[in-house]
Amino acid sequence: MEDLTSKSVAVFSRPFTVPGFDETLPAGEYEIETEVASPPDQRDPAAWKASVLVKLLPRISHPGLARTLTVSLADFDQARAKDKLTGRELSDIFLEDMLADPMVQLVMKADGVSEAHLRHLYSRSGTSDPTLAAPPSKTPARGARDEESIRTAENEGMPSQPDWPPSLRTRLAAGKT
Repeated sequence: MEDLTSKSVAVFSRPFTVPGFDETLPAGEYEIETEVASPPDQRDPAAWKASVLVKLLPRISHPGLARTLTVSLADFDQARAKDKLTGRELSDIFLEDMLADPMVQLVMKADGVSEAHLRHLYSRSGTSDPTLAAPPSKTPARGARDEESIRTAENEGMPSQPDWPPSLRTRLAAGKT
């Protein structure tokens, strides 16, 4: 017989609530069992909604009392999402995750982009700060050299222009024949 539940641990960094339960639950680690499929005795599988069995932390007033709470998977996921946000904007969390990524750190270093510059770009101020402008190219002559390389590559395989006398070239350029 296949296992219909998945056991794991959910960690909440601050107190939280779930709909239909009048108690604010404290921050901490909660053992959970998530239903991954509808029970075999379910009469209407289409009406089945996934649920989570949460093993609640003991109360200070009743330390030996084991309690559980069954809540819909959607409500539990909502509570976890709110806890992850911890009052911050989703873009702030994205930025922190991005800056923590070692690959992003390597690309930033290679491009000469500072953490302060990215934080300014993602800030909600919308004002430009000239002190945090993108870093200038490390090799100023590189731009002209790159343009020449691009031009050469674009024209590769093209027939060369005939070497006309300068006077004829000037008249052709001016539109005179």
